[in-house]
Amino acid sequence: MSDYNYLFKNIIVGDTSVGKSCLMMQFIENRFSEGVDPTLGVEFGSRTLKIENSSIKIQIWDTAGQESFKSITRSYFRGAIGALVVFDLTARQSFENVSNWLNDIRSGASSNIEILLIGNKKDRSRERQISAEQAKKLADLHRIEYVEVSAKTGENVAEVFEKLAKRVLAGIRSGKIKTETEFGIKVGSRLSDPGMGMKPNGRRLKG
Repeated sequence: MSDYNYLFKNIIVGDTSVGKSCLMMQFIENRFSEGVDPTLGVEFGSRTLKIENSSIKIQIWDTAGQESFKSITRSYFRGAIGALVVFDLTARQSFENVSNWLNDIRSGASSNIEILLIGNKKDRSRERQISAEQAKKLADLHRIEYVEVSAKTGENVAEVFEKLAKRVLAGIRSGKIKTETEFGIKVGSRLSDPGMGMKPNGRRLKG
């Protein structure tokens, strides 16, 4: 029996070495490691949060940033309901590639996917090459929210995953997101959602 109301599948995308794996490690294990090797293909992790009286299992797929793994990475987009597009505040090229990642997601994922733009390595303020104003302007252009985080200190890391979960949950409760048809959502067998007044259907997560 699953011990949650909903499971939401999220992806983390961005260029190699922007800190995607460190973000996932900080969120799931509350720790940081300098010596994390680049992801080869896709890595997986999960953590359960209590959000608005619902137990939400956050399933995270950390994708490789290298061009050689793009075909593998894209295959996971369709099965996601949330996405963090990450760039390195100290590496301009990773910021310049953000639009490409956003286009890849929107061409391959659900139209209901919730996306946040994430500027990582906020703790390295003396080395930053991208201002908050520049990043927010790009986020506004793509109609998404921008948040700066530090995978090293943990600043805002849990908050961005909570933001995604709250937005998806709001979409479910408003009827915009249909749990029966979205691949990135699984309804658990724990209890019916107090905000929905419905019984879980136990549908398997696909993708």
